[in-house]
Amino acid sequence: MPLTPEQQAEIQDQRAQQGTTRRAISEGMENHLYTAHEVLDHGLIRVIDYMGNDSAITQAARVSYGKGTKAVTNDEGLIRYLMRHWHSTPFEMCEVKFHIKLPVFVARQWIRHRTANVNEYSARYSILDREFYIPKAEHLAAQSVINNQGRGEALTGAEADAVLKYLKDDSEKAYDHYEEMMAEGDDSKQGLARELARMNLPANVYTQWYWKVDLHNLFHFLRLRADSHAQYEIRVYAEKMCEIVKDWVPAAYSAFEDYRMGGANVSERGLECLRRRLAGEEVTQENSGMSKGEWREFEAMIKG
Repeated sequence: MPLTPEQQAEIQDQRAQQGTTRRAISEGMENHLYTAHEVLDHGLIRVIDYMGNDSAITQAARVSYGKGTKAVTNDEGLIRYLMRHWHSTPFEMCEVKFHIKLPVFVARQWIRHRTANVNEYSARYSILDREFYIPKAEHLAAQSVINNQGRGEALTGAEADAVLKYLKDDSEKAYDHYEEMMAEGDDSKQGLARELARMNLPANVYTQWYWKVDLHNLFHFLRLRADSHAQYEIRVYAEKMCEIVKDWVPAAYSAFEDYRMGGANVSERGLECLRRRLAGEEVTQENSGMSKGEWREFEAMIKG
C-alpha cells in the first residue's frame, strides 16, 4: 500500500480542517485536497494546494476585477478561443501543488519538464523506504522494432518469469547492501554516509517530491505524458492528473481535451497532401515528400 496507517491518519486530519477564505475556489478541486490517489504499486498523487479556477483564466484574459461575465457560455467561449489560438498567460494564472510518490526512473523522465518548482525527498539526510516498482506481467514488454524508445509485444512464459525474479531479487539485494553500508544502529561500525550509500539503490526505488506548476505548463506536461505513446509508468500518473484537472477547471480542461489531446498539428506538407486528396488525387508516401516516419504518423492521424 502507498500509505502507512500513520500517513493516512495525518491526511484525514488535514482534510478535517476547514476555514473561511475570500479567495476564489473550485468545488471540484476542494474535494481532491489531501486525498491520496494510488498509482502503480506504491505510488500516489495528492493535491496539497491550488490557486484559481476557470474564472481566474477569463478574468486575467480581460484584465478585469470581476468574476467574469454573467453568461457561463461566454466564459467557456473565451477559454476555447484562448486555447485554440495558443494563448498561454491567462492559463498561467492558475497553479497547483502536488505531492507525488514515484519510482526514481520515472522521476528522472518527469524532471525533464523544467517549468515547475520541485522539492524532492533527500536521501542525503533521510533513509529511503524499502519500496520498489515491480511491473505487472502484462507490462513486461520487448523492445519495439519500429521505435527506439518504445515497447513491443509483452514477454511471456519463462522469459517473463525470469525478468520478474531478477527485478525482485536485485532490488532486495541492493537495499540489503544499502542498509549494511550505512550500519544504522550498529555502534561497532562507522557506517557509510547516507549520501554515498544511496548510489547503490536501483532506479525502481521510490522517491517523493512536491511539484508545483501553473496550468499552462501542466497542460503541456499532460499533452505529452497522457498520450497513448508515452511510457506506461509515467502515463498512469498523467492520466490521474487529468481526472483531477478536469474537476478543477472543467471549461479549460474541456478545451484542452478538444484542441490538444483530441486535436492534431499538421505540417504545411501534410496540409498540402490533405488538399490533394480532397481534390481526388492519389497521394502516396513516395509522392508526398514525406519520410517513411512522417508518412506513418500522417496516416495514423487521418485514420484515428
